[in-house]
Parts: sequence; C-alpha cells; structure tokens
Amino acid sequence: MSVGSDQMPEIVVRAIPFAFSENINPVWHPERHEWSHMVNGASLSMPYLEPFLIKTVREALKQASDASLKDGVCGFIAQEGHHFKNHRRYNDILKRGAYPDLADVEQEMDTDFKRLQSKSLRWRTAYTAGFETMTMGITEWLIKDRRDLFKHADPSVSSLILWHMVEETEHKNVAFDLYQDLYGSYLPRAFGLAYASWHVMKFTRRAYIRMLSKDGLWFDMRSRLRLYKMIGRAFANIGPAMMKSLLPGYHPSKVKDPDWVIRWAHAYAGLKENEIPLLDTSDPDIPAHFATS
Repeated sequence: MSVGSDQMPEIVVRAIPFAFSENINPVWHPERHEWSHMVNGASLSMPYLEPFLIKTVREALKQASDASLKDGVCGFIAQEGHHFKNHRRYNDILKRGAYPDLADVEQEMDTDFKRLQSKSLRWRTAYTAGFETMTMGITEWLIKDRRDLFKHADPSVSSLILWHMVEETEHKNVAFDLYQDLYGSYLPRAFGLAYASWHVMKFTRRAYIRMLSKDGLWFDMRSRLRLYKMIGRAFANIGPAMMKSLLPGYHPSKVKDPDWVIRWAHAYAGLKENEIPLLDTSDPDIPAHFATS
C-alpha cells in the first residue's frame, strides 16, 4: 500500500513502553500552560474510561451475529489496553509530583465508571460507539494543528498523544460496527455520542482545574482567557466532525484518514522491536519519522 492512501492498514497492536522521566515538567508545552493541563486532565481519565470500553466490547462481541467483527474487536481491546497502561504510567508521575490530589478525581472516576457498568449493554455499547466516534474529530484537529499544539513541547508526551490518535484512527470502525450489528437504532447512538463526550469532558475539567489551582492560575484572568480560547478552539475544530457523525447515514469508514496518520504507521513499521517512536517536536512540521530511545 502506498503512503497517502485514504485507507489505513489493518489494526496493529504496538506494545510501546513510553518512558517518562520522574522529573518531567507537567507543563509539557512550555508555551501553552493551559493546553498542557487540558491534555493532562484527559490523560487522567484514560485508565478508567478505556477499561470500561474494553469490558463493553468484549461483552457485546459474545452477542454479535457477524463473526467477521471478532478480529477488529480483539485489535481494539489490545490497542486500548496499551493506551491506558501508558497513560497510567504518566498519570502516576503527575500524582507523585506536584498534584497528589488528582487521586481524588481518580476516585470519583472509578466510582462513576463502576456505576455505568451496571447500565444495559445497549446503553454501554452506544456510549462506546459515541466516544470512539468523537475521537475522530479530536484526531483530525490534533494532526491538522500539530505544529502549534506540539511544536517545542516535550517529545515523550507529544508522541504518546499522537500515537494514541493514530490507533484511534485504525480502529475507528470497530465500536460503531459492533453497535450497528447488535442494535442499529439511531437515537441511542446519537445520545451515546453526546453523553460520552460530556462525561469525559466533565472529569477532564475537574482535573485541569485542580492543576491550574495548584499552579496559582485558576483565578488569574489572563490564564482563564487563554483556557477559554483553547476550549473554544477545540469545539470549533471537533464540533463539525461530531455533527457529521450524527447524520443517520453516517459511517466512520466514510471519513478519510489524515495523510500524516498513515505516514506515522508506515514509519513505525520500520522500527525495531521495543523501540519508542519519539517525534521530533523541534521541527516545525513535526514529520512522521522518529528519533528512537
């Protein structure tokens, strides 16, 4: 397959052990304090969100009528498992460092996701399909604006986030197809997208408020304006993709994969086993080739 194709290769399970220094600066983008903590807040949710998604698709697969879904679901589970383990490793450093009270937010998430686990399988599958659909808009934005969002930022955190987005693109059809096979109803799927997006953003917000407060910035009006500007920018970029996904005839496969994402996958295929793909964030373009560690 040539680079630049609008189709991703098969789901590839990459057991990447991202390494984070114990002394890593939580403000991993020195020019964007608020953006750093928005991403940190999202990272904090991953070890609770993604096990919930994994349990849901594993249970749903047992009831699926389409046997061809099995390989995709297995790839989804493996990729998401590696995602939350790497995020947990980073999150633990944040808590051991300047933000030990993030553990309180984690406890809230643990309790809430356990509550959601008691919901019906249809509800949980709609949540899963909705969240996975929303991540496609995030991926498009982060790739398109990578020069501004990650330039001169810590390469380990930047590479973690963008690797995560690559793999979200690779398994973009899985949760949607599983929901359609079991249920196919439009309104629960639309509700799942709205609820899942709100639910994760709620906890992300609680986490970044804790961090900005600890940094003495939550009541700083200049910081608050920078934060609101970045939130507005996120909605302006992610919103159109989410609206398209709410159309009744929508399917993730209709969305063309970003060329950079495809180039990343091809670059990774050239690495040796256990090499960590670190992006060059000093290059304004942040090209899809790696300096290994």
